[in-house]
Amino acid sequence: MEDGGGALVTRRALLGVAAAAGLAAAGGCSSGPGKPAAPPPPDPQTVLIGELIADKERLVSLYGRAVAALPGRAAALEPFRQRHAAHARALRALLPAGNAPTTPAPSSSGSPVSAPSGSPSESPEVSVEALRDAERTAAAARPAQTTTASPALAQLLASIGACEAVHVVALGRLRG
Repeated sequence: MEDGGGALVTRRALLGVAAAAGLAAAGGCSSGPGKPAAPPPPDPQTVLIGELIADKERLVSLYGRAVAALPGRAAALEPFRQRHAAHARALRALLPAGNAPTTPAPSSSGSPVSAPSGSPSESPEVSVEALRDAERTAAAARPAQTTTASPALAQLLASIGACEAVHVVALGRLRG
């Protein structure tokens, strides 16, 4: 394009300048250092599994204390402790690779498995009735947990809940 004695500007040069200006504008939108993106929220299934593992570890610990406190019932109580340890292993197998469970404070999963009052370091005396109450509380929480769980986790939770419910009955027979 020639303009009566002016400079020659080609269409190609004009398009090149426009494209370069567009790239500069797109790449230079931020005036300062970029803020790091907020980490994504934790996966709800992973959080639930972590809480369930922590609950199972508390039950295993409670049974361990009961075995020590009730030597006459140790042989009868040990299989219950072993089943809870197996539940924890099965739950760990569902964790995505690289996700180690952290022990949450109180469980928000609806399954707070509480030991009798006192701190763990005091090693309070544990009764069969306390074990039964802990099993009842855990089993009662499972149906609500299955509503938000993946199909595989819901199946495992149903099985664990059934086992805990049977423990309630079996522990009732140990009392007498």
